Order: sequence, then C-alpha cells, then structure tokens
Amino acid sequence: MEAYKVLSVDELSIIKINIENDMLVATISDGRIVSIPIVWFSRLRNAPSDKLNNFEISPSGYGIHWPELDEDISIKSFLP
Repeated sequence: MEAYKVLSVDELSIIKINIENDMLVATISDGRIVSIPIVWFSRLRNAPSDKLNNFEISPSGYGIHWPELDEDISIKSFLP
C-alpha cells in the first residue's frame, strides 16, 4: 500500500476557481475541492457578477486577486 504524504500549505496551490451558488469553489493541487462562502469577504459580498468573475490566480497558485475589487484571498482561506 502506498503511503499518503500530507503536504504543507506552502506546497499546495490553487489550480482552478469556480463561482457557484454564492460560493468560491477551489480545486487544490492535492486533488481537494474546497468551497467557502463569498459573504466571508466584504468586497466580494455585493460585487456585480462581471467584477466577481474577473479574477486572477497568482502564478504560484498561492492566492486569488480581483483587480477591479481590490481583493486578495490566499489559499489559507480554503484550508482548515
């Protein structure tokens, strides 16, 4: 049986983000799919959908940036 290696947050990255039913849904590099409520973030909470959908995942995958909303969220927001 192959051992499962637990990765530290520094070894993980966000590889995909979807916005579904008022949730941010992140696919993490270890295969997890994790969602968090948009209402947790005041700048995202009432943002129009065109601005909410205009985001960039950082090249390292460590965070997400919304340039029009001046909001940044790190991968730590998705992990316990």
